[in-house]
Amino acid sequence: MTHFENFTEDSLEKAVIETLQEMDYEYAFGPDLSVDGSRPERKDYREVILEGRLRDTLYKLNRDLPPDAIEDVYRRVITFNSPSLIENNRHFHKLLTEGVDVSFHKNGGIKTEKAIIIDFEHPERNDFLVVNQFTIIENENRRPDVLIFVNGLPLVVIELKSTTDENVGIEQAYNQIQTYKQDIPSLFYYNAFCILSDGINAKTGTITSNEERFMNWRSVDGVNVASLDVPQYEVMIRGMLE
Repeated sequence: MTHFENFTEDSLEKAVIETLQEMDYEYAFGPDLSVDGSRPERKDYREVILEGRLRDTLYKLNRDLPPDAIEDVYRRVITFNSPSLIENNRHFHKLLTEGVDVSFHKNGGIKTEKAIIIDFEHPERNDFLVVNQFTIIENENRRPDVLIFVNGLPLVVIELKSTTDENVGIEQAYNQIQTYKQDIPSLFYYNAFCILSDGINAKTGTITSNEERFMNWRSVDGVNVASLDVPQYEVMIRGMLE
């Protein structure tokens, strides 16, 4: 899509999903993944990870580790001990980027190795999924617009607003993320960054960014500034989520 439109929120959501599907993301409709959906991948609405995908990927990426060690990695990924959202996010980010040290019995002794949660060197070995309308019930019942799951982990939240309502835009999308942090904080333990868009503008930031620190992304290939003919949301998605 290489032209600007007056997007309703639904049509912008569809355009974002279509762009990600063009980039080889699998797509799932949130209600289908729930306990009573057509392809359930969650036990209940409190779960923010997709357990089966996470387990499958941990086994696939760490074939040299025994099952007990993989289960230990899984427990470490889903266990958070701080009352602080930011501290829990920092803890997970360390596991994500540095790997997880696990110890296990081998040849009569104890061996320690590092398990990986994401294969950064071989991206094609990971599981990429885009989901819309994924209901989460924690302090409140909330349903973020679009979530990006990598290996069953919700790493990116995309919040969208309509260009057809002149009173609604990026500021409201930012405020919605702040509401989610209060109401469904466990989603953000895993968050790498958030994307906001109203179809014309698109900005990205982290859970600690104030509104002024949410910034544009101007390149698809990381080298050349994208043409002004390409909508900002598309530049951001193709540039950040490849």
